[in-house]
Amino acid sequence: MDRKNADAMFEDFLAGRLDRRSFVTRLLALGASATTTAALLEACSGGTTETPKPADGGGGDGDEHAKAKGKGKHKADGDGENVLPETKELSIYNWSDYIAEDVVPEFEKETGIKVTYNTYESNEEMMAKLQVGAGGYDLVVPTGYIVTVLAAQDLLFPLRKKKLTNWANLHPMFLNPSFDPDNKYSVPWLWGTTGIAYRADKVKAPPDSWAVFHDTQYKNKMTQMDDQRDVIGSWLKFRGKSLNSTDKAELDQAKADALQSKALLKAYVSAPVKGQLVSGDVWIAQLWNGDTMQAKAENEQIAYALPKEGAGLWTDSLVIPKSAPNIRNALAFMDFCMRPEIATKIADFTGYGSPNAKATPETPIAYPTDEEMKRLEIQKDLGEALQIWDQIWTEIKAG
Repeated sequence: MDRKNADAMFEDFLAGRLDRRSFVTRLLALGASATTTAALLEACSGGTTETPKPADGGGGDGDEHAKAKGKGKHKADGDGENVLPETKELSIYNWSDYIAEDVVPEFEKETGIKVTYNTYESNEEMMAKLQVGAGGYDLVVPTGYIVTVLAAQDLLFPLRKKKLTNWANLHPMFLNPSFDPDNKYSVPWLWGTTGIAYRADKVKAPPDSWAVFHDTQYKNKMTQMDDQRDVIGSWLKFRGKSLNSTDKAELDQAKADALQSKALLKAYVSAPVKGQLVSGDVWIAQLWNGDTMQAKAENEQIAYALPKEGAGLWTDSLVIPKSAPNIRNALAFMDFCMRPEIATKIADFTGYGSPNAKATPETPIAYPTDEEMKRLEIQKDLGEALQIWDQIWTEIKAG
């Protein structure tokens, strides 16, 4: 490996001049091992996303795990379907503040399965770990378009729907999604929108446009997400374009708008901005609707708006990585969370919409109106154009 170039890339990554995905891709191209790359990512994670070890202490895919135990393939269950041998462990890698606090303890008490639970703050952070072979996770929670990418890279284990006895509780509108036809790999978890959270007591009028992030009167009191799809997508929508655009001229304009906004932003930050909204350190933030509702529970002056130009609509899903060492337990947790009372708890705590038709959350949820639904757009996999987006995001962060 070219150590000099690797060190330079690491410095660029730490300084924000190189995004995570580009860092991983280029480092691997220089000859770095998956273990080394994963270790470097871990060193930058602040210790909040420690990669748990599989039950056998190894990694790799499911077949490798079985071979390590002296088997040539996964053990067949009672239905003749191949799954890994039963254990009493489960490792979950999820977004922060994205599950009710008592769900995991209740699952552990009922099943006797010990759960290791770690969190991340972006799809890219999660995906980078899976791509470089950081094994040990049994369940992850990607956004729709990321499911498409992970499946294309053969990183997901197909669902065993015979094990999912509560499948019928899911609302039909969340089944057979375009990002995962016939739900081959995914169980819908929660859904929501990406709009604008704001302090009603600090902002003169409710923001109704992405243009608010160009408003100089709010300099250093605004943030946008630390996510290229959300930031670049918002500026595409601002100009009346698709948030999935691959047109160079449209993306160049989005970059220019983002750079103009960056000069006024306090930071690019995602979930952690909730505390800053509560304290009043931030007045306006690009944020998800559910996280806004979580912040509003601490400060009633926090409100949510969807820009008139449009915004993103998304579904996050539970999926099982192909390298998962505890597939049987992952399926058990999926089925557990599809119970109406468990789905209700999750929606109540997070403030997001539940795909469970029988869930009955009581917490106020910022559901889009019929008129707003017409302005929402679902993020899709960008294919090869993702490299262009990666480069633009790197330039925005460095600009």
